[in-house]
Amino acid sequence: MHTCLFDLDGVLTRTAKVHAAAWKEMFDDFLRRRADGEGVAFVPFDAVRDYDEYVDGRPREDGVRTFLASRGVELPEGAPDDPPERETVGGLGNRKNELVLRRIHEDGVEAYEGSVAYVHAVRRAGLRTAVVSSSANCRDVLAAAGIEDLFDERVDGIVAREQGLHGKPAPDTFLAAARALGVAPGAAAVFEDALAGVEAGRAGSFGLVVGVDRTGQAAELRRHGADVVVEDLAELMEPR
Repeated sequence: MHTCLFDLDGVLTRTAKVHAAAWKEMFDDFLRRRADGEGVAFVPFDAVRDYDEYVDGRPREDGVRTFLASRGVELPEGAPDDPPERETVGGLGNRKNELVLRRIHEDGVEAYEGSVAYVHAVRRAGLRTAVVSSSANCRDVLAAAGIEDLFDERVDGIVAREQGLHGKPAPDTFLAAARALGVAPGAAAVFEDALAGVEAGRAGSFGLVVGVDRTGQAAELRRHGADVVVEDLAELMEPR
């Protein structure tokens, strides 16, 4: 391998729980109001099962569409700059983003020590690195965690929108990062904690897909395309 392509949330930074909590707050508010209006039972968003299955690793708007489709709900697309209170795909996505930014501002961002140590190790070994995230807040999160300078390239939600890249589970963003670093997919390793992310790594024919199991879903990560599953990237530095 010549290149390492790292997902952000859940692989490099402890922000997956922040995102899951923000999705839950946003969806529960929407679902509760909808249930009250239709006179039906309120079924809350499951911050583990629903998050893993429908939104984790996907671009924000895709997460909104995919989860709502699982509940048989279809909303107007709206626009990317819809206000957070508008009941459109764009509006709900922006409400979720507003909640995430508030939580990050209040609580800060913590990087996984094992991941940071591993990134330092691969860079010392001469490998190039990129961060590949569906988040439009990727640069802010990297800066807040103090690790922005560890990556040669960044392909995030902003870059994906500018270049018209499909989000995970499509391999487009990982492939764009490999191109930016001048390597073929077969010479790059993908590091992902999301089911959609490892599926993207497999779809892109990358040389190695490493699943990072933070929530006890090792079997699912393997089923979706991970070649190797670890609980922390520090395990990859241990003698074997």
